[in-house]
Amino acid sequence: MAKKKELVVQKFGGTSVANAEKIKRAAQRAINEFDQGKQVIMVASARGQQTDVLIKDALEVNPNPPKREMDQLLSTGEQQTVSLIAMAIEGMGRKAISFTGAQIRMITDSVHTKARIKSIDTKRIKKALDEGNIVIVAGFQGVDENEDITTLGRGGSDTSAVALAAAMKANTCDIFTDVDGVYTTDPRVFKEAVKLDQISYDEVLEMASLGAGVMHGRSIEFGKKYNVVIHVRSSMSDKKGTLITHEVPQMEGILVSGATIEKNLAKISLIGVDNKPGNAAKVFAHLAAAKVSVNDIIQTEVSNKKANVSFTVSKNDFNDAKKAVDEIKEKVGCENLFFRDDIAEVSIIGVGMRTHYGVANMMFSTLAKEKINIDSITTSEIRISCIVDKAQGDKALVSVCKTFELDKPVNKRSYVK
Repeated sequence: MAKKKELVVQKFGGTSVANAEKIKRAAQRAINEFDQGKQVIMVASARGQQTDVLIKDALEVNPNPPKREMDQLLSTGEQQTVSLIAMAIEGMGRKAISFTGAQIRMITDSVHTKARIKSIDTKRIKKALDEGNIVIVAGFQGVDENEDITTLGRGGSDTSAVALAAAMKANTCDIFTDVDGVYTTDPRVFKEAVKLDQISYDEVLEMASLGAGVMHGRSIEFGKKYNVVIHVRSSMSDKKGTLITHEVPQMEGILVSGATIEKNLAKISLIGVDNKPGNAAKVFAHLAAAKVSVNDIIQTEVSNKKANVSFTVSKNDFNDAKKAVDEIKEKVGCENLFFRDDIAEVSIIGVGMRTHYGVANMMFSTLAKEKINIDSITTSEIRISCIVDKAQGDKALVSVCKTFELDKPVNKRSYVK
């Protein structure tokens, strides 16, 4: 019986296929793997700013375009890219075939512009691979059970790639991008940030939820659920990038793997809410009805009769959130509302927090030494986040990065044994 060929999924973002030269470079990467005897599936985004151009075109003809028609329009960006990549590969002497999401039966729900994948029919892809083709699939898109084209929303091509890797039981999923891996923090703020060789799904999920532009959380969730090894790497070099995998024992020795800063935030506080069962539910049900996504929530009891409720939202949702709490405040006995849009959230993330004490003290002491006031604190099992003045946000991030030695490779940090 013939040995099963290794299968690789390669995803290329818009900047990696922005022009003919880059498309040919992406095609050559696929050919390099193919010539080593591997089967190759490529997933591609729309070229460069093509999606933005299409959105602009839509808004010029209708300031409020129907979401179904937006999906019809935006899906054409990826369709152009995959056809061009297939042409490039054929021009280099190898067989290739491109597919849209509909052609491979990537079935989604019917929530236009932010659909979720329900299933993938792999038969057509397997047949094309067995016939000796490099297969190129349009990312970011699928089709619902009514045959309507859908798009997956932000990070959709990453999600397409990891979902395909899971469905096809690929050996690895390479995410080619314009950076060479996952860094300890944003190098634009902390220039000494270093690239990580490996990071866990949980850590990347926390980083993504806190605004780090590593990968979209939905793609990481797929990877974690279906045990897909994800390799984030540069499309411009052959250097090893960062592996995203399940947690391994040696990760526990690392107090903090990374740090993030999120500046696109606002905070809303309901002061003096009646302290009785059901009031928090009323507030957040009303926010949900207004389609406001809420981030960190803090509720504190100030007396037997009153409590304070605070939460953060994206600035994009700030006006809707203010309107919603103003509508609900009297129903929950709220005495006053307080709003802030001059904040930043600085966070540290690391699975080592599960097994080490003193991490919070190190972070808070660092900020105190720098005379940075903490507005509020939230935590998870592997994360500590502090809200600070936006004007001090970058300073706060740099100071905690230095404290946790995020300018050094893991094996050179003083506390790692």
